[in-house]
Amino acid sequence: MSLWEYANPRRFMAFSAKVQPWVWGLAILLCSVGLTWGFFFTPEDFRMGNSVKIIYIHVPSAFIAINAWFMMLVASLIWLIRRHHVSALAARAAAPIGLIMTVVALITGAIWGKPMWGTYWEWDPRLTSFLILGLFYLGYIALWSAIEEPDAAADLTAILCLVGTVFAVLSRYAAQFWSQGLHQGASLSLDAEENISDVFWQPLVLSIAGFVCLFVALVLLRTRTEIRRRRLQTLTAKERLA
Repeated sequence: MSLWEYANPRRFMAFSAKVQPWVWGLAILLCSVGLTWGFFFTPEDFRMGNSVKIIYIHVPSAFIAINAWFMMLVASLIWLIRRHHVSALAARAAAPIGLIMTVVALITGAIWGKPMWGTYWEWDPRLTSFLILGLFYLGYIALWSAIEEPDAAADLTAILCLVGTVFAVLSRYAAQFWSQGLHQGASLSLDAEENISDVFWQPLVLSIAGFVCLFVALVLLRTRTEIRRRRLQTLTAKERLA
């Protein structure tokens, strides 16, 4: 069976109905274990104190905010190349989730930044590019809502997604592109010397995995809703013509 067969709305609905409960269960389990472990069973950091524990919300939300846009990019490219409606609807479904995660990451970063930097906000390269990414999320959502013709909306939002990818990349790699800035290096890295201590790293990995599963579950839920909405609009249009 080809992977593209799941681009058929009927097949996607059947497949997602079976998978969704398992993804939700895994998301709840991983988030519960990771966050409980991180907040209640890890020590204070010798420099940051208990404020270090905000990473269990901040890092996973920032990770999802950035990678949600890359998921939208892939879905948008599939729409532009193969014209599969499910991919366009999946990209639309992911945008509000990405926006919420961006807001959560900015708020938790500001809460952490006040005691560490002495300010809630600094025009740091990574923070600035992350804020611009959030504005692209808003623009993407607004563009979908502003255009009534679905295919035209999918085309224009796909192009906007291609442009916004620049800021998704900058958000991810700003610390490597610019040496200046207050934002610390990566909490998780292939470089063992850059990683945080194992006592913080292990629950953080579980939290990130939980957020990833939560994102997948929400995208499935919202994509199913978008498909139903599209079907309802089609039926309504047919009734008007009848």
